[in-house]
Amino acid sequence: MLEVEVKVRVDHSKIRPLLKEMGAGKIGVEEQSDVYFAAPYRNFAKTDEALRIRSLGGQAVLTYKGPKLDDVSKTRVEIETPVNGDSAAEIFHALGFLEAGAVRKKREIFRAGDITVCLDAVGGLGDFLEVELDVEDEKDLESSREKLFEFLSKLGIQKNDSIRTSYLEMMLGRER
Repeated sequence: MLEVEVKVRVDHSKIRPLLKEMGAGKIGVEEQSDVYFAAPYRNFAKTDEALRIRSLGGQAVLTYKGPKLDDVSKTRVEIETPVNGDSAAEIFHALGFLEAGAVRKKREIFRAGDITVCLDAVGGLGDFLEVELDVEDEKDLESSREKLFEFLSKLGIQKNDSIRTSYLEMMLGRER
């Protein structure tokens, strides 16, 4: 699965009414706690990959994110599977993985057609908007990116407002 994602910094109080006007339906709110891991044999910051355990609502999901595939969005391969978060972390530690950092956020999730819209309040960083589409085939990447940027333009957000830096990179002070 390829996740086509665009992220921007926004004022949630200005975006919520616009989402409502556009007919985006609120799906719910999640409190997410992400712990990222560093591999002992490769530098994920250099390879532009991520490995994390996300905890939410008493459940945990292990996620691998591959390198970004373009220079205007956060499009990348994403593989997820449910896990026991504590056991998975123990396995990583036993294999020499170290915790690279943690990100905590409150995420409001909306649906606008096939676009997932997330308003993220990220601890220590502020408010962001992420829009996402999942695609199966790389031939759909460009049209999916353009669809996301077209959606954002209806919210008054320009393509050059896009942020490719991950929340973890922001937390650690790494800018790309």
